Amino acid sequence: MKGVILAGGLGSRLLPCTKITNKHLLPVYDQPMVHYPLRCLASAGIDEIMLVTGGSFAGDFLQLLGNGKEFGLKDLHYTYQEGEGGIADALRLAEDFADGGKIAVILGDNIVEYSIRSAVEAYEAQGSGARILLKTVPDPERFGVPVFEDGRIVRVEEKPSNPLSDFAVTGIYFYDHQVFEMIRDLKPSDRGELEISDVNNMYIERGQLEWSELEGWWTDAGTFPSLLRASQLVAESGANKTT
Repeated sequence: MKGVILAGGLGSRLLPCTKITNKHLLPVYDQPMVHYPLRCLASAGIDEIMLVTGGSFAGDFLQLLGNGKEFGLKDLHYTYQEGEGGIADALRLAEDFADGGKIAVILGDNIVEYSIRSAVEAYEAQGSGARILLKTVPDPERFGVPVFEDGRIVRVEEKPSNPLSDFAVTGIYFYDHQVFEMIRDLKPSDRGELEISDVNNMYIERGQLEWSELEGWWTDAGTFPSLLRASQLVAESGANKTT
């Protein structure tokens, strides 16, 4: 299985800091933010990764990360997203890299406490379709929220004003080759983006989406409060446990 890290976007919620650098290069405690998703995938046994980035500071990733050998990777690839078209739009750029195989996708501002190796193994055993990782949060309205019936997800609602569960869809997804066909069929949302929740709902309609609950703490780091929380969580937990 190959890995994809989505680290594009303009980071407008972190202005003025992101006027001079990409959001994913900002520090979380003692490391650049992008180090955490890289180590998350590497610790799960994924050693071929593509990083999707964009904006004016894309070259800084190459200077920081090089060929990925520091993280134990076999290969670290890069590609460039023009503009801001949403998560699914960024993911479509990894189609050739995926080469018809399964992929583990993580958003570049996602930080987890423990390894996701068990979820990788569960997806490998699943055979086909998709798997998403969920986590209970106090503010699910900020995220995609799963709606359950009899323990199965029947749909994912994107940033609902009245969430029907306290689970958030974390920014960690597992997809087979069908994902790229689905992205080609997507229509932009009211926000003008290709939504990853729409992709997940397509898998649900096909009866091909499973889920796991993420172990340990999880946070994004895309706002100033969550960036601060991420640094505090990493500092309090000592070493990054995904290493």
